Amino acid sequence: MTKKQTSILFFGYLLVVLMGCKQAKKSQPVQKQESTSSITHATGFTVKKEADLTIIEVTAAWPGADNFKYALVPKEKLPSITFPQDEYDAIVGTPVEKVVLTSTTHIEPLKQLGELKTIVGFPNTDYISSPEARKLIDSKQIKDLGMNDILNTEMVLELNPELIIGFSINEENKAYHIIERAGIPLVYNGDWVEQTPLGKAEWVKFFAPFFQKEKLGDSIFVEVESSYKQAAALAKKAKSRPTVLTGGLYKDVWYVAGGNSWMAQFLKDANADYLWSNTEETGSIGLSLESVLENAQDAEYWFNPSAETKYSELTEANPHYQQFSAFTNKKVYSNAIEKGETGGLIFYELAPHRPDIVLMDFIKIVHPELLPEHQLQFIKPIK
Repeated sequence: MTKKQTSILFFGYLLVVLMGCKQAKKSQPVQKQESTSSITHATGFTVKKEADLTIIEVTAAWPGADNFKYALVPKEKLPSITFPQDEYDAIVGTPVEKVVLTSTTHIEPLKQLGELKTIVGFPNTDYISSPEARKLIDSKQIKDLGMNDILNTEMVLELNPELIIGFSINEENKAYHIIERAGIPLVYNGDWVEQTPLGKAEWVKFFAPFFQKEKLGDSIFVEVESSYKQAAALAKKAKSRPTVLTGGLYKDVWYVAGGNSWMAQFLKDANADYLWSNTEETGSIGLSLESVLENAQDAEYWFNPSAETKYSELTEANPHYQQFSAFTNKKVYSNAIEKGETGGLIFYELAPHRPDIVLMDFIKIVHPELLPEHQLQFIKPIK
């Protein structure tokens, strides 16, 4: 396991989003004829129609962020509309034909919408695993723009994208500020802040309006939602609830998933007995090895033990791992096994948008009799 792969996995637990941009005023006031898009699970954004405008408000770009308000306008309408000064953080003409993305979680929604061809740049393209996107990288259609926090602004300005969908943990990204001042619309995406599987997946409805594909976005989510709910209903038929441990040591601190986290919701819906399900944290919880041993030494299953994907690696990392029953009984599973051709973790790119498959993986593992034909895709046994 390389240091790079370890960093990818660890920071996959942390994830982040974006911010806004201003553009010049145009010339006819917008008439108010409002309708609000149905967002049923996501809590970090809203979509509202006002005549020719589609207004997206991002309410959780990162924890504690201010709200950001974006106006999307058909390109042919832009010259005829006046926008009140400072009302919007960015004004974007649609459909967008050239976009820069900044997080691998942005790749799958554009693939689902049939818009991968619009991507012209991405920071550190090695993180991208999608075979379709990698072909575009190999053909130089998608340019490597450095790293997200030190984005190569000269390359971005040369590409002159119509939109940057940004990812940030705060508003201190200097590269983003330079890009905003150059007049390129910057829109923050907060999918990583969502704490429920279906909440993350519903962000496809955030991406769809930029390409005038709202109906397609709605239908994509409805299909995933239906599949997820069917799997959860099946899990309720299980006759047992096996105990589960998550996480592993990172610099002598064991990080387990909090009881209100994305991962804990999967385990709940898979009808497993997650041993930290009663905690209130939405992220991870840092614990000592001793406290984890006391609570979970006899847990039947152990998921996502840091970056290790082999029993020999676990033993080398810390011999105390051998004290857990899940280790002894070879019931340790990881989301870090499947990687793209350049080392990116497929789970963090694809799983947020296919939570139904993730849930079926968990059900297959803890209740194999319920899904005898399902083949594991994201969560697999370590070697």
